[in-house]
Amino acid sequence: MPTLRYALVAYIKSPVGEFVENLRRDLHPELPHLSAHLTLLPPRFLQASEGAALQLLARICGHAEPFEVVLGDMASFVPTTPTVYIRVAHGASRLCELHQELNQQSLAFSEEWPYIPHLTIAKMATEQAAHKALEIARTRWQEYSGSRRILLERLTFVREDAANCWVDLAPVPLGGSLVTP
Repeated sequence: MPTLRYALVAYIKSPVGEFVENLRRDLHPELPHLSAHLTLLPPRFLQASEGAALQLLARICGHAEPFEVVLGDMASFVPTTPTVYIRVAHGASRLCELHQELNQQSLAFSEEWPYIPHLTIAKMATEQAAHKALEIARTRWQEYSGSRRILLERLTFVREDAANCWVDLAPVPLGGSLVTP
């Protein structure tokens, strides 16, 4: 049986999240629909059981107060990867601190790239496709008139059950106790 990967995300359930999901569908319709989210712990293999990981999440996140994130400009990770994303303009340092606090014990993982807080729009097949998608995304983002502020109060621990298929395992509130599903 293959080893399962896990991640910790903050779903964006607001008009800006809906904007991101619609833009993603327009730019990369062949990708399965994924909910708009900020990733706090990128996909990783656990160093212990799911239960141990949940205990660690509950302990650390239970002491972390909810905080606000403000989205900034569109950007891309080209040439490293053909990914288009929205920068986190405010709250990035708090996301980095929380990522560092969580990347230990059962959740410890040596990541392929440095952690950069962002909201992914789409990972394209080529650099050329990413450049074109970035141009479209920038135009649409400039036209977006809704709030770019997001209050992070609850995270979600997820598991990859198949390629591009993530299952929610447990909500993880910030500043509170873990709610089991």
